[in-house]
Amino acid sequence: MDELPELPPNAFVKSDSSPDDLFYAAPRFVTHIDGNAIAAVMALYRELFPPGGVILDLMSSWISHLPRDTAYGRVIGHGMNAAELAANSQLTSSFVQNLNENVILPLDQASVDAAAICVSVQYLQNPIAVFQELARVLKPGGPVAITFSNRCFPTKAVAIWQALDDDAHARLVALYLERAGFAPIETRELVPPARGLDPLWAVIGGAPK
Repeated sequence: MDELPELPPNAFVKSDSSPDDLFYAAPRFVTHIDGNAIAAVMALYRELFPPGGVILDLMSSWISHLPRDTAYGRVIGHGMNAAELAANSQLTSSFVQNLNENVILPLDQASVDAAAICVSVQYLQNPIAVFQELARVLKPGGPVAITFSNRCFPTKAVAIWQALDDDAHARLVALYLERAGFAPIETRELVPPARGLDPLWAVIGGAPK
């Protein structure tokens, strides 16, 4: 990848090279992190996302973890399974799209106040292009909050993700944001690794002004 010349040429391959559409064809009505980590995601969104704003939940599913005591103007959901998105009561609209095949978001420039990617960044094979699209649709200075744990579907996570440890994951996501033009960029450990709990990290970036 031209934007990341320091990474190995096979950094974004997956052990399962079959179409992602097949993998996500059946809905999965499960949570991918535990209740403690979900609460941490919700608290982060409450802090960063403006009430009344337009929120983009990229790579979403049947639940968005947005605080239910906050009223947003619109919540736009994107995902790979229409049934999951239809079951998400927090979304006001949604669209299905495979970002590994088409990164162009069907949204106007500077039309979104804030964006989220929750426990899904490890599946992106063109992360810089996706984040450049986020920079286009976010209003200047608008935040994107990328959260991740130590869980994944291993056959669909890219090789570089599986080769790195948790701290390096945060540096990798920060690198994605930096190359896409986001600033400032902040990394947080939301839930420290502890026995019996899902750890959680966040990387937060501001859209170019």
